[in-house]
Amino acid sequence: MALNLSQSEENYLKSIYRLSEIENVPVATNSIAEDVDTKASSVTEMIKRLAKKELLTYEKYKGSILTRSGISHAINIIRKHRLWETFLVDKLKFSWDEVHEIAEQLEHIQSSKLTNRLSEFLDHPDYDPHGDPIPNEKGEFPKSIQTSKLFELQEGETGTVHHIGIDSPSFLKFLTKHAIQIGSAITCIAKYDFDQSMYVKIDGEFEMSLSKKVSKNIIVK
Repeated sequence: MALNLSQSEENYLKSIYRLSEIENVPVATNSIAEDVDTKASSVTEMIKRLAKKELLTYEKYKGSILTRSGISHAINIIRKHRLWETFLVDKLKFSWDEVHEIAEQLEHIQSSKLTNRLSEFLDHPDYDPHGDPIPNEKGEFPKSIQTSKLFELQEGETGTVHHIGIDSPSFLKFLTKHAIQIGSAITCIAKYDFDQSMYVKIDGEFEMSLSKKVSKNIIVK
């Protein structure tokens, strides 16, 4: 029998899945609280609910780990979110900094038929507008490729933007303003020890300085 999950429960599953990818360890309650912007006590109550539904296991002082069922649900939510972002950008011509919050609402639609039709309509894309991989109907992600942070490039090296590390609208607007997008070729001209910024050339056309915070959130191949 399919579980009937609330939007809040789905958001927690997605959060725990994402944090577990980053940390690769059981996810601490405080980390979840910070990610979903709530109190630790509220997270504790939600963890109990999700554990009761066998979507995660929790060990005191260690944290939460999603079960196989929890992972499956989380991946399904991520699939819907990224397909909707792709639809909004490619078909409705939203800019990439506008779509996250809209997709946050659409990802909770429960119809698997709609999700699969949407994927078919979009010709089964592998990546969303921010370069994040889209799992298929079986929950399988595209084959991973070798990437690195722009920050890691050495002087004289060039990387092609593969995806963006954070989906902050203000960050995406910054990138748009400077003509940085998925597929842009960025060459490291110089790196500075003083503030760990780097001077780059974008698509062989113009040059600019990027802060460490910016260059650490641009992922290149």
